[in-house]
Amino acid sequence: MTPTQSGPRCWPRARDSASGSSASDPSPCSTSRPASPPTGSTTFPPPSSPLEPHASSAGASRVAASTRPAASPTTSAPRASSAGASATPSPTGTSSWFLAIGACGVVGITDHPEILRALSPTYALGFLTGHFGIAFFALAGVVLAVTGAEALYADMGHFGRRPISRAWLVLVFPACTLSYLGQGALILADPANTSSPFFLLVPDWGRLPMVLLATAATVIASQAVITGAYSVASQAAQLGYLPRLRIAYTSESTMGQVYVPWINWLLMVSVLALVFAFRSSAALAYAFGMAVTGTITITTLLFFYVARSKWGTPVWLLGTGAVLLLAVGLLFFAANLTKFVHGAWLPLLIGLLAFTVMTTWQRGRKIVTEERAAREGPLPDFIDELHSGRAVTSRVPGTAVFLNRGKQTAPLALRANVEHNHVRHENIVIVSLETEPVPRVPDVERSVVDDLGHAHDGIIHVSARFGYMETPDVPAALAALDPAATDGHLPLDEASYFLSTIELRRGAAPTMAPWRKRLFIATSHITADAAEYFGLPRDRTIIMGSHIEV
Repeated sequence: MTPTQSGPRCWPRARDSASGSSASDPSPCSTSRPASPPTGSTTFPPPSSPLEPHASSAGASRVAASTRPAASPTTSAPRASSAGASATPSPTGTSSWFLAIGACGVVGITDHPEILRALSPTYALGFLTGHFGIAFFALAGVVLAVTGAEALYADMGHFGRRPISRAWLVLVFPACTLSYLGQGALILADPANTSSPFFLLVPDWGRLPMVLLATAATVIASQAVITGAYSVASQAAQLGYLPRLRIAYTSESTMGQVYVPWINWLLMVSVLALVFAFRSSAALAYAFGMAVTGTITITTLLFFYVARSKWGTPVWLLGTGAVLLLAVGLLFFAANLTKFVHGAWLPLLIGLLAFTVMTTWQRGRKIVTEERAAREGPLPDFIDELHSGRAVTSRVPGTAVFLNRGKQTAPLALRANVEHNHVRHENIVIVSLETEPVPRVPDVERSVVDDLGHAHDGIIHVSARFGYMETPDVPAALAALDPAATDGHLPLDEASYFLSTIELRRGAAPTMAPWRKRLFIATSHITADAAEYFGLPRDRTIIMGSHIEV
């Protein structure tokens, strides 16, 4: 061994791991890597902060910012009057759609220019105040014409404020306004056109191309639902409300663009079920309205909470804004509640189910985290115990690599090896992985080595950093370590890799309701395989498990 000074050692660049992003757990306690531990195990944060994400905070915020819009144009008659404002991944397709609907609107306005008087809000206010009984119920349909516009701003995290504002002011808003005015003019000319004003606004020769364009725009915009679901699932996992799912990152420039296979299949099954159950977009219209107005109301409430708790905005100012915004939002929400039995129940049911799953997982995760932390014990105390001789062990040749969530606690597999087998390997490497908010981490900045306060004892901790586009390869990361940083060459050709897993069992303790315990255990089975994800050799990977009752 080469003598080195005791204390944290970084190779090749000095870096205090405590000051960087928290270490992830490649064992069943991972909270920052973009994939999951072995099937049947669970994902938990360190006991000191059961709800904090372990990925870099920048990474979590980018995931949060990546949620994409969910509205799309449609070709069905009940929604034909909705031009649909939706940001899409295809600039050409999106521009063509908005230019086409705007041009058709101009034709209708030219034939009946008096429709421009509708730009005055006095007509809407007069209708609402003079015929409230009718106007209130009409709001459930009116909301379908305005939804989708706000979805454009969901991509602000990708493109920034200026491009989004320009796209809205220069293209989306004018095109939608022209389209709606044109449809209104068409209906004024002949009320019979209410059957499908959007497509009747198009000349006969252009109706089929418009149907094809609307279909293409709908397909493009459907990506908003998919990417939004991916991002929400990824963010929920970061916050500890869902187990670790296998996540594939698809963009070199934006961490928030991800692919989650499990969510993709869930969406497919859900969409097919909705299509066969409701059979038409007319039956789903009120479900869509309830989902949107409910989301707007919740977002408004969260905004005022953040404004008060984080920004310290005066109460009088918040109250003024809340009265104005919530009056509109709650009016639309209440109008859609009247359609509860006609389909508005669906998003409420979906929201209740999602809330139940996430809160159950968060609660069970906290219970298991506390129990696991108690069993693991502090890593420094465990190392001191080995040095003091209180733990009687035989030193065997070879290298043992233990994957762990950090260097605060001792890996369960290592503790079991010492306490039950009474052996320790000549070289013990405790590895924690960190996912950084960059596509790739240079090799020279890959690893940070710490001797855990005892030099030349053969026990080190390695923090391996990977970019979100990289597939973590633990053996390759260890092979790249400089022997000077590890007190000599690590014989990795025959090294054994140890994983810790936890089998969850339903216990008698009144920690949760019995049905929630069953739900928590069932949810834990959707995690991915850790050995495959981390590139561990199957023939030299040892999984040591224990069980915890919830």
